[in-house]
Amino acid sequence: MFIYGKTVAHAIGVMSYLAGNSSSRAGSEEISAARGISRALTAKLLTQLASAGFVSGQPGPGGGYTLAKPAHEISLMDIARLFEQTALSSLCPLGRKWCIGKKPCPLHNTFQKMIVDNRRFMEDTRLSLFTESQQFDCT
Repeated sequence: MFIYGKTVAHAIGVMSYLAGNSSSRAGSEEISAARGISRALTAKLLTQLASAGFVSGQPGPGGGYTLAKPAHEISLMDIARLFEQTALSSLCPLGRKWCIGKKPCPLHNTFQKMIVDNRRFMEDTRLSLFTESQQFDCT
């Protein structure tokens, strides 16, 4: 069953920071401080995001990272797919025998709706939600 884990949450944090500060490059230290993620993990995530073509980096003084694509072209699901298995699961939390056949387990319909709703949210939500024009206050 896919919702998303800590690594995806941190990757979305990194990407949302870049989307919200698209007018300048940001280094891993700046991003890690802003999002409360270790610098080592932030650097690792940025490397993976760069390899996937979501961010571009420039080394040296004045360097840092920016989004490699417009924020409206990147969904939360695009980011999640880099770090987790996102295929819809049909595994029953009560065991395989419960949901085989015509009578699903008591949790089946609720879990299926939750999974479908989560997937739709992740696919429909774009990083443009975090751009300067859409600033928000988390305090």
